[in-house]
Amino acid sequence: MVKAAKTVSQVATHMGIAFSLMYSLTGSPAFGGLAAMLEPIINVVLLPVHERFWHGMHKRYAHARLASLTAEKFSQTLMHMAVAFGVMYFATGSLAFGGVAAVLEPIINVVVLPIHDGWWDRLKARVEAPALAA
Repeated sequence: MVKAAKTVSQVATHMGIAFSLMYSLTGSPAFGGLAAMLEPIINVVLLPVHERFWHGMHKRYAHARLASLTAEKFSQTLMHMAVAFGVMYFATGSLAFGGVAAVLEPIINVVVLPIHDGWWDRLKARVEAPALAA
């Protein structure tokens, strides 16, 4: 139950970040809503493909695990940047807005989502503590 709620909350947080960034850049709630819907959906579609690719790379290059993990995180960041750029450019036609979104959206997510996850981990520990004590 807590895991499902955490996942829903992560998606809502991601959508809120996308909306807030697009709205703050354009002043348009319509563009904010478009970004809030498209950006997370595109990432959800692309992420499993990305993970399958890297799973194969980790198997193939098991001797260089740290290097491949670093490369995976780097490519995941580039993917998120490309999606943020593409959504903003598609919505506004502006390379400048696309570039700003490509930089800010991943940075904001990298800062906010670990805080979010820490909050949920503490909540999960409090919920499960009585069950473990019994």
